[in-house]
Amino acid sequence: MEIFIVSVFVLGYLAITLEHNLKIDKLIPALIMMALAWAGVAFGLDGFSGWFDSHSSEMVEGFKNLPHHANEAQKVAAESMGLHHPDKDSWFESTLLHHFGKTCEILIFLVGAMTIVEIIDHFNGFQTFKTIIKTHKKRTLLWIVCILGFILSAIIDNLTATIVLITILRKIVHDPQLRIWYAGMIIIAANAGGAWSPIGDVTTTMLWMADKTSAMELITQLLIPSLVCMVIPTFIGSLLPAFKGDLPATESKDESNPGGSFMLILGLTMIVFVPIFKTITHLPPYVGMMLSLGIVALVAEFKSNREFSISSVAEEEAHGDHGSSPTFRALTKIEMPSILFFLGILMTVAALESLGLIFQFGNTVNASMPENVFVTLLGAGSAVIDNVPLVAASIGMFQHEMDHDTWHFIAYAAGTGGSMLIIGSAAGVVAMGMEKISFFWYLKNISWLALIGYLAGAATFLLM
Repeated sequence: MEIFIVSVFVLGYLAITLEHNLKIDKLIPALIMMALAWAGVAFGLDGFSGWFDSHSSEMVEGFKNLPHHANEAQKVAAESMGLHHPDKDSWFESTLLHHFGKTCEILIFLVGAMTIVEIIDHFNGFQTFKTIIKTHKKRTLLWIVCILGFILSAIIDNLTATIVLITILRKIVHDPQLRIWYAGMIIIAANAGGAWSPIGDVTTTMLWMADKTSAMELITQLLIPSLVCMVIPTFIGSLLPAFKGDLPATESKDESNPGGSFMLILGLTMIVFVPIFKTITHLPPYVGMMLSLGIVALVAEFKSNREFSISSVAEEEAHGDHGSSPTFRALTKIEMPSILFFLGILMTVAALESLGLIFQFGNTVNASMPENVFVTLLGAGSAVIDNVPLVAASIGMFQHEMDHDTWHFIAYAAGTGGSMLIIGSAAGVVAMGMEKISFFWYLKNISWLALIGYLAGAATFLLM
């Protein structure tokens, strides 16, 4: 049955990587392989020789000899042996519930962050960034958008930062051929910015919520390597012919909202507050995110009620009782396909981890090559294979204590390595869709810059 489960993962992952060729959204194979993998675990439970205890991060001794359902005598014997559960069925149910709970913690956290961002966008808050961009020099604009991408992605995640900056660029740079150059550099900057923040990328969030890294240590260890990963490609890029000269002077009509700047500041502040809340209360991060969402939503509803007008009455009648609610609108606009994709991927990897396959693979890797070499290759692999399952696998692969250097290096490698191909990160995929960037154009013009930045940042981390 192990062969069946591994085959399901390989075939499902192949379908995910070929989603553009197959014209099938990646969430579909992710959900199917999750269900099939756990079905395989359920059907083959009596035939498995080993089981991985996620609570203690070690293999369960004597699992092969445990009964499917234990009687009273067998329960007493299991207690005397120090086992958490007396039979295989109990281990299965406990492990499935454990992984589902940990996965849902991440997904609820992401839902909260996405909703706050959509509420900010409802008030056109991101338009504030356009007002601070006054330059007409292409090179200066490159540095501005890359620095903004680096900072923004650390707060609102690299995917959202890319969408925001490309949307702003469309109002400043009207030449599509020039704009794809900026978009390519934004991908590098956004991925670098997301790597050093516990809320900047799904993979760093996973490591943080799994108690593999603390917020302050992650920032301390990765800020400088991530900055190097952004600055060096931006400096080299600024010397390229595409960024020489000035932009043509154009007038664009601003769609300002009186409360936009306030909601932008409030939303970003409340997202940054989440790690602080976790540090103070020691509660899981999703609790702090729900508090932040509640405060932002409360202020948004209050501001919307103050702006009540005849037009809002007509809109409410057209959409129902929640028609004019910014919170309701934000919830309808969040990336639900991404949430379901993460559910499928993380739970599939959990199935492999439960059988001890990832743990055994980790032991093999540790015996065959240095960890730093493996993590560097993992970063390069994240350009081809999605970084979420790679990090999910590494969490079950290594048994280091919290804030070990390996966890920080994994966060850097998985977060920034995806920049080397446009399909290697969520930021790249969304930029590809928004600006119709060709895979081979990016490979020719941007990938080499991303590779230089990735290796320079990795070298900086290892030297530190």
